[in-house]
Amino acid sequence: MSEYKHPLKDTEFVLNEVVGLDDLCHESGFEEINAELASAILTEAGKFGSAVLSPLNVVGDTQGVKLTEKGVEETSGFKQAYRQFAEGGWNSLIADEAFGGQGLPNVLGTAVNEIWQSANLSFGLCPLLTQGAVEAISHHGSDELKQTWLPKMISGEWTGTMNLTEPDAGTDLAAIKTRAVPEEDHYRIIGQKIFITWGDHQMTGNIIHLVLARLPDAPAGVKGISLFVVPKFLLDENGHPGKRNDVHCVSVEHKLGIHGSPTCVMSYGDNEGAIGYLVGEPHKGLSCMFTMMNCARQAVGLQGVAIAERSYQQALAYAKERLQGTNRDGSRFSIIKFPDVRRMLMQMKSSIEAMRCVALVGAASVDRAGRAQDEATRRKALARLELLTPIVKGWCTELAQEVTYLGTQINGGMGFIEETGSAQHYRDARILTIYEGTTGIQALDLVGRKTLLNRGESLAELMTEIEQTVMALEDQATLAAQGRALRKALDAGQAARRWLLDNASSDPSAAGSVSVQFMMLFGYLCGGWLMGHSALRAQTLLGAGKGDPEYLKAKLVTAQFFSEQLLPRTQASLEAIQAGSGSIMALNEDQF
Repeated sequence: MSEYKHPLKDTEFVLNEVVGLDDLCHESGFEEINAELASAILTEAGKFGSAVLSPLNVVGDTQGVKLTEKGVEETSGFKQAYRQFAEGGWNSLIADEAFGGQGLPNVLGTAVNEIWQSANLSFGLCPLLTQGAVEAISHHGSDELKQTWLPKMISGEWTGTMNLTEPDAGTDLAAIKTRAVPEEDHYRIIGQKIFITWGDHQMTGNIIHLVLARLPDAPAGVKGISLFVVPKFLLDENGHPGKRNDVHCVSVEHKLGIHGSPTCVMSYGDNEGAIGYLVGEPHKGLSCMFTMMNCARQAVGLQGVAIAERSYQQALAYAKERLQGTNRDGSRFSIIKFPDVRRMLMQMKSSIEAMRCVALVGAASVDRAGRAQDEATRRKALARLELLTPIVKGWCTELAQEVTYLGTQINGGMGFIEETGSAQHYRDARILTIYEGTTGIQALDLVGRKTLLNRGESLAELMTEIEQTVMALEDQATLAAQGRALRKALDAGQAARRWLLDNASSDPSAAGSVSVQFMMLFGYLCGGWLMGHSALRAQTLLGAGKGDPEYLKAKLVTAQFFSEQLLPRTQASLEAIQAGSGSIMALNEDQF
């Protein structure tokens, strides 16, 4: 088993040279935050992730969780680790200072979150869901709800969950059957929810569930869904957890991966009905929940980066240690000397660096949209955020499947053996393309709400920005080849946009048929754009004698590799898009 080490240099490079952390903080009113403070926070987080969370990763995988008479019992060691996590203030980094948060930029909190997800993905899911629940209550809850629930959720004393899915209602939330019956100043919640991550545990004194349900007078469809806070324990007159609410975990799922994260079937109202409190307006619950979901979508995209990084570190350590070849003098050498092993390692490393760029640029858009100084700036940042969210979630998690596959492949036969640790990363990564909306859902969001709805204006603005990076690369002799590769990918993006706008109205199957290829094309294009920008910054820093020269030289190579080996995938995606829906829709159902 390899130890996890936080990739501090690359994270700092992306924050400072790609995102522009100091400028962002100045523009967004984070006057006390700068690169030096960010480095200190990341360093301490890296120590906690490596020393406390990482050793529990394999424990969670092998021991899992169990359902007892007391409810779900988490993996041994998780409760102690969570207590340290909360006491260290890690749960409150980006939360509102008015409720006990530290008020740091979202992009810095995102960079820190990568550490938790790499060190222990199962553990990291718990604060991830709490953060999303905090966002939903912060944006849509009444002052009373905020005062009641946020301080202890932000401190980490209580955790939060998201309850959407039901046995007959997955992506189709219009089919939700859970009921909310009005009663005095609260509601009685009756129904069942499935696939609830960290739906029950013993790590904290309370769990705050956000639950979608229907009021008796609710209109049909998604317009009739409301959102409710439903605590595991009701609060007494002093605001402390008291009587047990009528909500229970009735079973835990047996899963392919993330065994240390309980995935629960939750039953509401087996007896008198679970007491819940309305969040926002009646029948407006879906828009409230989307605040939490969009937060979670970016967070899951980041998990793709994180688990890919963990897999890469394990594969790299194995490649350096595994003796396979024999020299003429009889001495042996490690497999990292083989060109094909280097190809796989380079593909992993380059992919991860591009994914990290895309994820952190997306996270920075949250800060720019939320704290813009004028409406025009806010609208522009919000459009960029909305455009990047499905790409961060969809592309990063899909690419993570390939990266973790390569990690297992580098291990050879030992990759198929659980003791090496590679298989766990491969298995854990598999869920990422599914929850918070499958890859297909992300792709439909990108082509539908984010492209067709505004006639591709957001994409056009993005590609104008990419064009500036293309020209900057072409102006540098040593980077001109990367500029040409990025221009070719940009041309593919422009052609794909035109094709979609030209064909979606005449062919009702066009958008759905090409959506995943469309999303992957723009994922690779964004990755190539930001790796090209990284190369420009690395070359500038080297010329000025700043930074770590070995790291910067390596960055130039990984950027070159991405442009040579991964950007060409945009051409294949374009050809698939331009083929349209013909063969996809040609067979009747009996022919499959």
